[in-house]
Amino acid sequence: MQQSRLFTLLPEDYAVTPDGMAIDREGNLVLSCPNYADTTKPGCIIKIDENKQITKWIDVPVLAETGLALPMGIAFGPDEDLYVCDNQGWSGAPELIFKGRVLRLRIQDGIVTKTTVVAAGMEHPNGIRIRDGYMYVTQSMLTKVIDSSGLLVSCVYKFALEEQDIQITNTLEDKHILTTFITLDPACQYGADGIEFDPAGNLFVGNFGDGAVHKISFNSDGSVLANVVWAKDPTQLQSTDGMIMDDNGNLYIADFSANAIAVVSPDGKVRRLAQSPDTDGFHGELDQPGEPIVYRGKLIVSCFDLVTGPDKVNTAHEIPATLAEMDLV
Repeated sequence: MQQSRLFTLLPEDYAVTPDGMAIDREGNLVLSCPNYADTTKPGCIIKIDENKQITKWIDVPVLAETGLALPMGIAFGPDEDLYVCDNQGWSGAPELIFKGRVLRLRIQDGIVTKTTVVAAGMEHPNGIRIRDGYMYVTQSMLTKVIDSSGLLVSCVYKFALEEQDIQITNTLEDKHILTTFITLDPACQYGADGIEFDPAGNLFVGNFGDGAVHKISFNSDGSVLANVVWAKDPTQLQSTDGMIMDDNGNLYIADFSANAIAVVSPDGKVRRLAQSPDTDGFHGELDQPGEPIVYRGKLIVSCFDLVTGPDKVNTAHEIPATLAEMDLV
C-alpha cells in the first residue's frame, strides 16, 4: 500500500472542516469548508493555487432562517457558476434537518454577485456532479420514506442547471428523484454519498453504510435503465464517501470510516490503496478522508476529521485541518 503525504495544512481561522473539491478554469483547487467542527466560523469556499498559496474565496450566503451555510459537495457549471450542496442538517440538530439547499453562486472578483436557490427544504444534500445540462445530487438520508424493510432509503436528485426555487418534500413524491437506494447494513444507516460519472455517461454512487458502489446506466431519453451494485469488498472498502475517476477509468474512493483510500479498477475490482491509524494528519496521514480529487497528476484528499464512533478509526478532532496527497495508480 501507499503512504500518503501532506499536501497542505489549512488556515485555522477559517477552515476547520474541509470537504468537497473542484478545479476552476484557472487551475486552482477549490475546497468547501462547512466548518461543522466550529460553526462560529462561516461556511466558506477557499482556493489553493499551483504554488499551494491558500486564500478564502467567499463565505457562502447563509440561510436567513438559520444564520448558517454549511457547504459540502461543489461543482462548477459550464458558465463557471459554482453549485453548492448546503447541508444544513448534517449535524442532526432537529431545527436544521429539513433546511438543506442546493445553491448556484455567481462569483466575480471574490464577491457573490448572484445567489440562486435551485432547491430548498432538503434533508441531507451531499455530493454533486454536473453533466450535459443537469446536476446530480446525492441525498444521504430520506427518513420520511419508510421502507418495508425498516432500513434507510436515500436517493439521487436530477435538476436542470437553470431550474430554481424547487421545494423538496423528501418523499417519493419529489419528481426530481432519479433513483433510490436502501442501505442494508443496520449498523451504519447512512446512504448515497460519493458520486461520479465515467466518460461513457454511466453514473457511480457510493452507498456509504454498505461500502458499495452502485452503477446507474441510462436509456437514450435519460431515464434509468439499471441501478446495480457494481463494486463491493468489505475486506478492502468499509465506507464510500467522496469519489473521483481518473483518465484510465480507475475510481478512487474516500473510505471515511476506515481512514483509507480505495481504488476500483474498470473491471470492478476493489483494492485498498492507503490506510492510516488514528492520527492528527499533520504529517500527511489520512485523517478521516472525505473526498479525493485528481489535481496536477496527483490524488489530493480532504480530511474531514470530525466523526467518531465504534465503526470509525478516528477518535478526535484536531486543528489545523489537512489535505493529504497520494500517487495515482
